[in-house]
Amino acid sequence: MTILSTRNGAPVSRFAFGTMQFGGTADAAQSAAMFDDCMSAGINHFDTAVMYTGGQSEVILGKLIKDRRDDIFLATKVGYKGGASRANLVAQFDQSRRQLNEDSVDLLYLHRFDDDTPLEETFATLTELQSAGAIKHIGVSNYAAWQVIKAQSVARANGTRIDAIQPMYSLVKRQAEVEIFPMATDQNIEIFPYSPLGGGLLTGKYNQGQGGRLQDDARYNARYGQDWMHETAGKLSELAQQRGTDPATLAVAWAARHQAAPRPIISARSTAQLQPSLSAQDYAMDDALYAQITALSVTPAPATDRLEEV
Repeated sequence: MTILSTRNGAPVSRFAFGTMQFGGTADAAQSAAMFDDCMSAGINHFDTAVMYTGGQSEVILGKLIKDRRDDIFLATKVGYKGGASRANLVAQFDQSRRQLNEDSVDLLYLHRFDDDTPLEETFATLTELQSAGAIKHIGVSNYAAWQVIKAQSVARANGTRIDAIQPMYSLVKRQAEVEIFPMATDQNIEIFPYSPLGGGLLTGKYNQGQGGRLQDDARYNARYGQDWMHETAGKLSELAQQRGTDPATLAVAWAARHQAAPRPIISARSTAQLQPSLSAQDYAMDDALYAQITALSVTPAPATDRLEEV
């Protein structure tokens, strides 16, 4: 496996911090406070995207890392809109670098799979950027396992490889366990799952009648609107109360506990909201507790669907 590290040689932290809310629900001051808390907690991996909050996420993050760039592992994403053609990737990456005020990044993700652009064109472009020193590592986000393998073959033909994948993963979104995690382990690809709190569902706030993205955003409502997911969130909150901890701490610690060794991307809109997720770094989760939490949700069937062999 390629070892991912900062410019000064430090390995990437066990958790990453996602800056999707910088410049949106988190203003510049709140963003700076969360950045400082992450650095103090040993997190050196910061994740963004060219299109987050209209570009403000990268602008704010770029200012925060300027004096600590060698200590930071910087990841961003392009191609969510407009596809993965050479023209679009180059244009968006140039925009990303302007917003970050950086010449290069440590990890550049393809934000999602593009059916309309040949992978040969996409990876020829990424290889050129990598050879020029503009990106150190290549990643993919929201890819199915078969798409990764197909892309990895093309990457190798270009003399490079995919080093990271960013799938959705939480106690109520476990599809990645079926093929993505085994594939990534086999291919020595680092796993950086996003939304370990299930869009905030696993914090327990919705069971308490509080509002949030699941109510305000139709996409999140569709993604996490199933009754069993809310029941799972309620049971996790009950377990957290019994153990004297926060449900968010259990949710993130559980996501990091999988044998594939994923490194969750945590996020928040304030330092207070961030703290339970930060606490998950040091939360001791033994096999019994991991199994107990796992049993709260639906375990997806194996890829062959031969349940009798499990």
